[in-house]
Amino acid sequence: MIFKSSSETNDLESYEAGRSLSQDAFVRLKRNKLAMAGMIFLIIIISLAILTPWIAPYSYEAQNLDLGATPPSAEHWMGTDIFGRDQLTRILYGSRISLMVGFIATAVALLIGVLWGTIAGYSGGKVDSWMMRIVDVLYALPFTIFIILLTVIFGRSIFLLFLAIGAVEWLTMARIVRGQVMALKHQEFVEAAVSMGLSRWQIMTRHLIPNILGPVIVYTTLTIPGVILLESFLSFLGLGIQPPQSSWGSLISYGVETIEEYPWLLIYPSLFLSITLFALNFLGDGLRDAFDPRTSKD
Repeated sequence: MIFKSSSETNDLESYEAGRSLSQDAFVRLKRNKLAMAGMIFLIIIISLAILTPWIAPYSYEAQNLDLGATPPSAEHWMGTDIFGRDQLTRILYGSRISLMVGFIATAVALLIGVLWGTIAGYSGGKVDSWMMRIVDVLYALPFTIFIILLTVIFGRSIFLLFLAIGAVEWLTMARIVRGQVMALKHQEFVEAAVSMGLSRWQIMTRHLIPNILGPVIVYTTLTIPGVILLESFLSFLGLGIQPPQSSWGSLISYGVETIEEYPWLLIYPSLFLSITLFALNFLGDGLRDAFDPRTSKD
């Protein structure tokens, strides 16, 4: 009599149930406790950011100069700044800016990078060579200086900041997509699409891009924390979000200046930023292992 292990039984049941690749990846993702913890935290922080105008304890512009900077208390859970503004309220509103920068700038980078990499990888030859040489040249430029120049030339509008960051974050995405497309373009399903008379654009959008979504999703989750950190760095230098608006980066910059007298102004926004970055990285690692189980240590 042969006994089967629980893992073998689960695998057999999944085969019998005809589970799809995406469903199988989600099952593997659920087994990763750090990734699920990161996802839950992100859902909570995104929900708080969306609901901020209704749940913030005070108005964003409310000041109490007589109160000044006070440490955390029952009335102000995270203290106030030198203008008497509630720190928790400013952190919640700052989360809206930081998360918007992270997601919108990443979406811009995703759009440019996927299209550029797909066209280069599928076209091959001189088109591929010229397109990737442009990527190499842009890689040689210091990203921070490039963003500073764009900000100085086009102004400090928040939407221009989204575009400026997205315009320099698409390069790695383009390389990843190009490599995936080059590995797929000689597969049988692509040759069948060519024999059916589909145009290049139809082949790229209907057959190639849907088949590279796994690596694209994984890299996207790893790009968002990098973008948030870049915006925080720019705000720390005074080149990001301008008053009266604030982001976690600008709050941290202000906290650094007053750390000796009012340490809570640095501690709390730093905690929010750090935990969010950890959550995004844990989720990104979990998605990588879920879509490519060969990289998993299990």
